[in-house]
Amino acid sequence: MNLSPQIIGELADRVLHAQDHAHTITKLTDEHPSMTIEDSYAVQDELRRRWIARGDRVIGMKAGLTSKAKMQQMGVHVPSFGILTNAMARPENGAIQIRELVHPRVEAEIAFVLKKPLSGPGCSIEQVLDATDFVIPAVEVIDSRYEKFKFDLISVIADNGSSSRYVTGGRPRDPRELDLRTIGVVIEKNGEIQAVGASAAVLNHPANAILMLLEHLHARGESLPAGSFVMTGGITEAIPVAAGDSIVARFQDMGSVSFRFA
Repeated sequence: MNLSPQIIGELADRVLHAQDHAHTITKLTDEHPSMTIEDSYAVQDELRRRWIARGDRVIGMKAGLTSKAKMQQMGVHVPSFGILTNAMARPENGAIQIRELVHPRVEAEIAFVLKKPLSGPGCSIEQVLDATDFVIPAVEVIDSRYEKFKFDLISVIADNGSSSRYVTGGRPRDPRELDLRTIGVVIEKNGEIQAVGASAAVLNHPANAILMLLEHLHARGESLPAGSFVMTGGITEAIPVAAGDSIVARFQDMGSVSFRFA
């Protein structure tokens, strides 16, 4: 790491305040141009410590920037990973408060819930499927806290991959009953189609996002425990939303996820 533990802590405080109070901050690399990806994951580690200290539970992980559409949209070339907590969950058919967010956008994802622990590297898609209890449709509400939604990979990792809220719906499915490369997805906003995609957009198979996550965790001496909830990344580009918008994401053979912004 290039940054000292004191600076890492100060950056975590800055990011957490922006997340909690819905305000923008400048890119961290503007102030710390020598900041590395290792530094930004150290900021994530500090965020996790702060969340746990205030009573939140870590329930899983998310992979971000896993589709070509998302990489092109954000101008990056490798995935990022973030932490999911119970405090980020919102119920299906409920309302998400827009005042709690800065630059909200929605993206449809396939989420995995594990029944067995997984560790890498060297894991296969077949092993991921064998360890999966079920897959379920999900919509992530991403919300970069950086000014004008402009950021680089290092800064977005330190902002926990723009994590904000997530909603699950549809019905749990055995991943072996589906071809997870060919799940068609449609995102509607206020009844109008905004984006269409297929699950192969996520690294040719969403389980590949988990394989990359396992390699990332292994390098840090970590793994995925049984019971982990893993979001594998947006299948289409992220769709901007505003107060009053209603969102429906429809997943072929998996059902739909619906909610609105108030």
